[in-house]
Amino acid sequence: MSGTALVSDTAMVMAAGLGTRMLPLTAGTPKPLIEVGGKKLIDYMIEHLADAGIEKAVVNVHYLPDQVEAYLSTRQHPSVTFSDERDLLLETGGGMVKAWRSGLLPDPFFCLNSDNIWIDGPRNTLLDLSDAWDAARMDALLLLVPRERAFEHRGKGDFHLEADGRLRRRAKDEDSAPYIFIGAQIASHRLLRDAPDGPFSTNVLWDRALAEGRLYGVVHAGEWFDLGTPEAIAPAEARLERA
Repeated sequence: MSGTALVSDTAMVMAAGLGTRMLPLTAGTPKPLIEVGGKKLIDYMIEHLADAGIEKAVVNVHYLPDQVEAYLSTRQHPSVTFSDERDLLLETGGGMVKAWRSGLLPDPFFCLNSDNIWIDGPRNTLLDLSDAWDAARMDALLLLVPRERAFEHRGKGDFHLEADGRLRRRAKDEDSAPYIFIGAQIASHRLLRDAPDGPFSTNVLWDRALAEGRLYGVVHAGEWFDLGTPEAIAPAEARLERA
């Protein structure tokens, strides 16, 4: 555990999704509990939090929620609180807003997807993210990886990174963009202000931050594995064994 001061002691961990692209593995198991490399997917993220010294994890649940709650309920480092979306899957943006309006998220907070894997660079990636945070300039700070270090990813890329750290989306007529968002960010309460009710994507909030010049990125120093389908598991495991 590092002694570096963190900008937040809390992370939201997204674990509510249906995992439809991972069928048939997710027919009876939520995607965060699928095993890759002898470890459940969500454990990779929980261990990053513990290693960084983050004390609290807020985990949202919807699909097969009892399994996720039973698996994580005894965790102490970090301690786990659940944000219950059993009645309605709120998507990424709506999930953050529900947890925020419930008083579970300080300003700012980390937010991580639970269904992918990254390998740290020289030190814990969340410490790098924390060091780059500047509340005066940013509503959100996204963790990005260059396409050449995004294994099993088939997308065209998400963002361009300007010299000052601001982000610009890949235009619809562009063949590619050099950086991919890898499911981790620091977000502020300002990002969530005046948010819509119900289910919606975080992209709604990011688009406003982009328009205001307040969406920034930082480049991950290690590798990232996109676990989107069952076919991606074996190549990811082989790469993890060599890491």
